Amino acid sequence: MTPLRLGYLYGIGAYLLWGFFPLYFKLLRPAGPLEILAHRVVWSVLFVALLLAALRNVGFLRSLLRRPRALAGIGVAAALIAVNWGTYIYGVNSDRVVETALGYFINPLVVVLLGVTVLRERLRPAQWVALGVGGLAVVVLTVDYGRLPYLALTLALSFGGYGLVKKRLGLPAAEGLFVESAVLALPALAYLGWLTAAGDAAFGHVSAGHTVLLMLAGAATAIPLLLFAGAANRLPLTSLGMIQYLAPILQLGCGVLIFHEPMPPARLAGFALVWAALIVFTVDALRASRRARAAAMATAPAPA
Repeated sequence: MTPLRLGYLYGIGAYLLWGFFPLYFKLLRPAGPLEILAHRVVWSVLFVALLLAALRNVGFLRSLLRRPRALAGIGVAAALIAVNWGTYIYGVNSDRVVETALGYFINPLVVVLLGVTVLRERLRPAQWVALGVGGLAVVVLTVDYGRLPYLALTLALSFGGYGLVKKRLGLPAAEGLFVESAVLALPALAYLGWLTAAGDAAFGHVSAGHTVLLMLAGAATAIPLLLFAGAANRLPLTSLGMIQYLAPILQLGCGVLIFHEPMPPARLAGFALVWAALIVFTVDALRASRRARAAAMATAPAPA
């Protein structure tokens, strides 16, 4: 199998798993969002630690401890991913799967916006158009919901910021997830201990199947992330960018078709504007990629 085909399989596998996350997190009720988040953190640490031990790849911790700026960046990344995970779990288990899907639809636009505001990047005209249409979509959805779609915006901003920090850190997927989860593990364990002492923990008190599902939160977190890393190492960014829409499409389908969440005409119009912005954004990215390849081929030295 060619590396390109393997990359597509990894990418599709990762986004299929992320796309069906609402089905998994619904099964974790009646545990509350914070308890689910704490278990997700703790079991992620254990799962990835076992994986790294099996691969005999624990030496990276020593070099990381000698890089205080990297450790500070990991702390920021851990806080952002905790906000993202917690918001997503809350959204799914409060019957707002459609709004969480919206967050991942608008995430590419938020990434572009962060590029302008944080990295001082210059946008092409089509990218400005996409941002403008995306902003109009948020206005339409605000009118429909009667409030800002704050869950969607929180998901998009936290994941966009997380991606920005991760890009600067440059840590491999498994090592990065381990250290980020380890940063969050002590407060997560403290919360679970307090919850158990208060008699309010769902873990071990609902059913054996529910307990196992909570324990699988680490594998459910790590496996798609590792598949994504495998895809990112083998696919062009434009191809990976196209595949990323698979997850929110599936999440939206779960919300509307399986959980029967409402999709009134005004909300559908807001989503349509988001999709229009993404079409403009994607077409522009594909054209820019083709122009870059053509320029690279034009300037490449002729074979001897």
